Amino acid sequence: MNALVLGAAGQLGSELTRCLTEVVGLTRQDLSVTDVAGLDRAFLDHRPGLVFNCAAYNAVDRAETEPAVAHAVNATGAANVARACREHGARLVHFSTNFVFDGSLERPYFEADAPWPLGAYGASKLAGEQAVLALLPEALVVRTAAVFGDRGSAVKGGSFPQRIVERAARGEPIKVVSDQRVNPTYARDLAQGAVRLATGELTGVVHLVAEGCCAWDDFARAALAACGLEAEVEALTSAELAGPAARPPNGCLGSSRTAALRPWQDGLAEWAAHWVSERKRA
Repeated sequence: MNALVLGAAGQLGSELTRCLTEVVGLTRQDLSVTDVAGLDRAFLDHRPGLVFNCAAYNAVDRAETEPAVAHAVNATGAANVARACREHGARLVHFSTNFVFDGSLERPYFEADAPWPLGAYGASKLAGEQAVLALLPEALVVRTAAVFGDRGSAVKGGSFPQRIVERAARGEPIKVVSDQRVNPTYARDLAQGAVRLATGELTGVVHLVAEGCCAWDDFARAALAACGLEAEVEALTSAELAGPAARPPNGCLGSSRTAALRPWQDGLAEWAAHWVSERKRA
């Protein structure tokens, strides 16, 4: 089945283009999901049977001051993609986030739990989910969490473990929030799992994350250890960090619809081996 990956330059999109055989990857520079006519041309040119929408506005803090921009990409853009898939008969896999929840539960969030986003980013992603499923009920909406990969987020200056180990290598202080928990999910594992689900019969919302949860400061310490680096990680509270956007204290996801990916520590070990190898070559 011919596949089309939108947002192909990102952490997840780049992995999807790597693990698919018959695939066209379009970056934000190639095509914006806000461009309705451009989407229609892309579908006519490439005639995909399967579409992965990784395109997203994911600057969580900045979304608080430019919510309309976040909504244009994450909600209206998602609707544009769903409409194009409906018109051209393509299967859609759309990616969403744990930020649709407020994080007040003490257990992982499952698909049936009611979403309640805390900020503009989460609200825009929830609106995107709703728009996709209203237009295309047979679409698959994959919620995930704390994605990290070999190709880091350009908006954030690299993936989370990359930023941590590079700070340590430069001898810079490392301060990381300790009262927010997530499932650190390796982009390569997520891509492979999403392809598996895409070729099955699941529709609607599904949570796909690595097995296990941890606080961000523990993730940072694990990344340093995996790369053979020693550095102190100072734990901060969310209140001390005082970022513009509120984040869910419990961002952990579970699923009643599919199995979790391999443990996050295993994905981190593979990421670290790649980072160490690239550093030796540099």
